[in-house]
Amino acid sequence: MKSRYLQPDDIQRLERYAFTPRTLVDGHFAGRHRSHVAGPSTEFRDYRPYVPGDDTRQVDWRVYARTDRYYLRTHNQETNTVAHLVLDSSASMGFGGKTTKLDYASRFAAALAFLVVRGKDTVSLQCFDREIRTFIPPGSTPAHLQQLLRALDENEPRGETALAAALERSYPLLNRKGALVVCSDFFDDPGAIFTALNPYLHRGFEVHLYHILAPAELQLTDRGLATFVDMENRRRVIAHTRNIATAYTEAMEAHIRNLRDLARRRGVNYTLARTDRHHFQLFDQLVH
Repeated sequence: MKSRYLQPDDIQRLERYAFTPRTLVDGHFAGRHRSHVAGPSTEFRDYRPYVPGDDTRQVDWRVYARTDRYYLRTHNQETNTVAHLVLDSSASMGFGGKTTKLDYASRFAAALAFLVVRGKDTVSLQCFDREIRTFIPPGSTPAHLQQLLRALDENEPRGETALAAALERSYPLLNRKGALVVCSDFFDDPGAIFTALNPYLHRGFEVHLYHILAPAELQLTDRGLATFVDMENRRRVIAHTRNIATAYTEAMEAHIRNLRDLARRRGVNYTLARTDRHHFQLFDQLVH
């Protein structure tokens, strides 16, 4: 298994985590349990239509021969859940120096995907800017994981941010509810973001927002007269950092507070993830 975002030492460290999307749903490290959920087992339960991303080995070919339609045999098994990873890949995610925000988010996504597949659950991936650039439907095989890791390796930061619009476009792609894990710098209107999340919440998704920010974005350092360049539209602003530092910090803190407050009121888990801290800490404190 080769990936610049999932190294052998990462996999070794991940051995101590017993982690599945059920962890995200419950908000802590939880054991698996029996329930009436579709999945492979000897105890037959029902049929359901095939959707892209399902394991084709569960297709009942005798039913297909009679109906010319794909149906899966469902069974009673351990709870099987799905994690939908939604990764902001706009140009602003390229900020951060040696470790960009996109690098940090990709390492977290790679590790999470590895743990989900190892736990016999399913994971999907979307990379977006204004549009959905990459969509890998849910899967749970080692080959699926390798495909997802390859997509992360090839992904690059570009384009303008439109998180709310991307979430609206994403919703029809997700046939199965589960844990929606959004990694972004959230440079979009908080009200619009949570309006776009409404359909997911009404349908029963567990939503987790990981707010990826570099330390330099949280507090301006005194660099005298400086030129600030918007990474997405290339607009330039010349200002003295000493004159704007207080107003900038207050505006950033207000934005974070607004996101956190909206998340708390809607039952959404919000985590501020700084790129100068190891991404494994996000597994140790899933609800922040």
